[in-house]
Amino acid sequence: MGRHREADLSRLTVGSVASRPTRVRVEDFARPLDPAAARAVIESFPDQLAARALREVIARIARARRDGRPVVAMCGAHVIKVGVSPCLIALIERGVITHLALNGAGAIHDVEIARGGRTSEDVEAHLHAGSFGMVDETGDFMADAARDGVQRGEGLGEAYGRALVEQGAPHREASLLAAAWRHGIPVTVHVALGTDTIHHHPRCDGAALGELSLRDFRILAATLAEARGAVVMNLGSAVILPEVFLKALSVARNLGADLGGLTTVNLDQIQHYRPRVNVVERPTRAPGAAGFTLIGHHEIMVPLLAAAVLAEIPAAAAAASARR
Repeated sequence: MGRHREADLSRLTVGSVASRPTRVRVEDFARPLDPAAARAVIESFPDQLAARALREVIARIARARRDGRPVVAMCGAHVIKVGVSPCLIALIERGVITHLALNGAGAIHDVEIARGGRTSEDVEAHLHAGSFGMVDETGDFMADAARDGVQRGEGLGEAYGRALVEQGAPHREASLLAAAWRHGIPVTVHVALGTDTIHHHPRCDGAALGELSLRDFRILAATLAEARGAVVMNLGSAVILPEVFLKALSVARNLGADLGGLTTVNLDQIQHYRPRVNVVERPTRAPGAAGFTLIGHHEIMVPLLAAAVLAEIPAAAAAASARR
């Protein structure tokens, strides 16, 4: 025993997710935009500033997949909460996204959507009531999946995605974790202990979370070993994923990765320090590499970007590229 007193999490009062008021429902999620319509919108833009940058990002993503290079999508929790998962799932299904990375909160929202069709509570109101994050089912599911993942030698994202599919989560068609698992692409979940509501669940196993999330870090570093000509997009993560990306890229470079032609993109509603420096600027000093900043609401920009990319990648070409 250490010398300092700890909170006794076994004494927490927890309720059911079924009775918790939430703000986001799967019925409100986006429907993927028709690629031809997205192309028409993009073509209507002036050849200036952010519009020019958006066109270049679209072209670089399409070129990366035609060349069989990785396209990594790193997603913060807000991206899942605003309902654009179906647009990203369309990119997974067409072989465009080849690696999906989530932070811990993103995984929680994805799991809750898949299992219950709704997520996102009123943090301020529930905090003052002492009920913020105090639900049984989400923590139970994620704790069981992590422990099972330890036995199977999986990463955290793989464990969550497999469990959602194998247990027949009712809304798994709207889940990024389930889609990545079904299509056999790496889905990694990068957690910082103490940042997520499941960490105060009485059954949370820090050793299991740490082992599986560290394995996911190594999986991401292995993907970034193929960084030459790849695209890495950071969608709405202000801190965790930009920091994880920089360290994983350092591992990849130490092991011999070529960063030439790497494209990085930060798409968020406002500009933050870490995404700007760790995603857009520092990794793109190699020949042919470039970093882009796109500022806009996720619920508008992600559907537009996803459909515009699909407009540039014929189905047959995407399928062939995904098999490489």
